[in-house]
Amino acid sequence: MALYTKEEALKYHSMKRKGKLEVISMKPCKTQKHLTMAYSPGVAEACRAIHADVEQVYEYTNKGNLVAVVSNGTAVLGLGNIGPEAGKPVMEGKGVLFKIFADIDVYDLNIRALEPEKVIDFCKMLEPTFGGINLEDIKAPECFKIEQTLIGEMNIPVFHDDQHGTAIISGAGLLNALDISGKSIKNIRLVVSGAGAAAIATSRFYESMGLDKSQIWMFDSRGLIHKGRTDLNPEKTYYAQDKPCTLAEAMSGADVFLGLSAKDILSPEMVKSMGKHPVIFACANPDPEIDYAVAKEARPDCIMATGRSDYPNQINNVLGFPYIFRGALDVRSKVINEQMKIAAANALAKLAKEPVPAEVCAAFGVKELTYGLDYVIPKALDPRVLESVSPAVAEAAMRSGVAQNSLDLAQYKKDLAARMTESKRRTALVVDSFGYDL
Repeated sequence: MALYTKEEALKYHSMKRKGKLEVISMKPCKTQKHLTMAYSPGVAEACRAIHADVEQVYEYTNKGNLVAVVSNGTAVLGLGNIGPEAGKPVMEGKGVLFKIFADIDVYDLNIRALEPEKVIDFCKMLEPTFGGINLEDIKAPECFKIEQTLIGEMNIPVFHDDQHGTAIISGAGLLNALDISGKSIKNIRLVVSGAGAAAIATSRFYESMGLDKSQIWMFDSRGLIHKGRTDLNPEKTYYAQDKPCTLAEAMSGADVFLGLSAKDILSPEMVKSMGKHPVIFACANPDPEIDYAVAKEARPDCIMATGRSDYPNQINNVLGFPYIFRGALDVRSKVINEQMKIAAANALAKLAKEPVPAEVCAAFGVKELTYGLDYVIPKALDPRVLESVSPAVAEAAMRSGVAQNSLDLAQYKKDLAARMTESKRRTALVVDSFGYDL
């Protein structure tokens, strides 16, 4: 059941100040002296310092805490190619989540550019201003070329969350699901429904965790990806199996199902045919590939996750991108590499095994949350995620040689807690000042 009406959602986005983000000055500008330091002539001192040493841009501007969320609106949520204007509410929402969960400032940049080369050129021109770039809602296969080109040609982290967010969060869930079911990732069979950006990136991430591509049966809208097909792009061809089969045939005896496609793809019979302690990650939104209750009735022993907050084990990207960027920015990493992504997944998996605070349980209306079938992924509102994931990402960046700053990780955790306390205080003051009636 929806927690809001259409009218309430539109009111939320339009009441009083339009949209969801605003820019607020952090420094005083009440006197003539303040004015001269903020702008002319005092600002020239900061300009001269940066001109003498370009790295000082991180000292005298907001670059080190500023991320560009860039989208051309070609693959927005479950809405498809709706264009940059219609996609802007999502990008503003991404900015809200960056700020609320990790105190990262965002400018959402919605561009009218369909060709990969134009998106690439645009992003490269942003490097002097931004500490990182979050690509968002750009369709496959163009998104692969865009991200990989930018990673190779820029010296700030570039991260396409549609690809890697689902990969990292579901990867954490998979680690714990296999732990609970007593299986090894090297011996499982994975069936994937969907072959877009998220499905391919998630499959690749599972490979980095130890899965072999021969263990993956991937289906797109035309059926199994196999070597007899002539309509495959290079990303799909990589996962081509030798012989065709139906989804029902692939599901028989399968250990894991990953759904990034559409509702009602899975039948109860397919779920019943899976191997012991099956893992079902049905992530189509808003309606999963099989209803949670239907899957649990078919196989009570299954570990089921969806993209929805009203079912156990939500695979929610907000568990990843704010904290991954926080760690990357704070060590001034040049990239977000595979080691950092795996570190994030491991940190989330570890956190799910720890006792859950009462306030987190209360936020989700339950008495307790205990590691097991119905709790393999931390909850999205768990404040401990920041102090678990960001230090892990920062440490992985330092260990893998892509960090430009070195941190004392024990002190860093304390600094993160203090930072978020102050950020929440400031945000509450701003929001409360508008007197929203929601």
